[in-house]
Amino acid sequence: MAMKKLGKQTVKLQNPPVILSTGTTVGPKEGEGPLRNYFDTVLSDDLYGENSWELAESKMLRESVKKAIHKADKNISEMDYMFSGDLLNQLMSTSFAARDLRIPFFGLYGACSTMAESLSLGSMIIDGGYADYVVAVTSSHFSSAERQYRFPLEHGNQRALTAQWTVTGSGAAVLGAKGIGPSISYVTTGKVIDLGIKDVNNMGAAMAPAAADTIVNHFQDTGFTPEDYDLIVTGDLGAVGKEIAEEMVLDKGYNMTKVYNDCGLLIFDNQVQDTHAGGSGCGCSASVFCGYIYKEMIKKNLNKVLLISTGALLSTTSAQQGQTIPGIAHAVTITNRLKG
Repeated sequence: MAMKKLGKQTVKLQNPPVILSTGTTVGPKEGEGPLRNYFDTVLSDDLYGENSWELAESKMLRESVKKAIHKADKNISEMDYMFSGDLLNQLMSTSFAARDLRIPFFGLYGACSTMAESLSLGSMIIDGGYADYVVAVTSSHFSSAERQYRFPLEHGNQRALTAQWTVTGSGAAVLGAKGIGPSISYVTTGKVIDLGIKDVNNMGAAMAPAAADTIVNHFQDTGFTPEDYDLIVTGDLGAVGKEIAEEMVLDKGYNMTKVYNDCGLLIFDNQVQDTHAGGSGCGCSASVFCGYIYKEMIKKNLNKVLLISTGALLSTTSAQQGQTIPGIAHAVTITNRLKG
């Protein structure tokens, strides 16, 4: 019997893992945004001294992991597992970083939902008694994502106003079975939701229904309401998707207006930085959570947060074949409490 299961999609962790530390690396554009002071490393060159965008992304991921482990006062050899993924084919950035780090590795693909997915699985494996320390990490890079999913940068194509800017960034979190700090207390696993959106330049609209579904099921499973949270934050719906998700959740009787925001809107100043609908990519919720949100929780400015990372499960092949864009969203509740 699943003793820790609540309702259809949520798990209540009996021994909530502690987020011992985080590490972040972001690109120059992200470093010019409103959250610049929350990031550990801001690159001056988004090639990061490498010969390709993909290798630069892998280096960002690797260095974020090292930074988080160092800040936790631990060694790489003490990490039992690494849960990680990225947007690229065959998880290229993650796999090359895992090769160098040599931590037992679970490769994940949840598109831009990967940060909450890695936190979810890492928390569950610690709560189950299978690990003492786990690293949850992901990354994205504007240039590597553009090359794979859209157009060569040299093309200089005009972007639609509904389009979002893929974040060049990585965020890593070290979870521990014991310690002091914010704890992951609930995990709500999302379902794949597809309402027929085909526009690859409007990812927010494609992902919003999955975000709304996960949020509503989280409230129904746990009995929580928006008033129980200091912040409810989606991963990268941007301006368009945020509005849609907020309306869909309101239709189910939950008004999130006072506490709801989106990482894709937090990381950039859309008007000044010309990012249209906001940020996106695996690195969006990863860097915002591991940078801004985690540090605000450490300061006790935030004490209970619902993080819902959102992902669009399309590929170049599915888009070229005229398929719709399925969405997924995973959620974790992070509670600021002392735990010895």
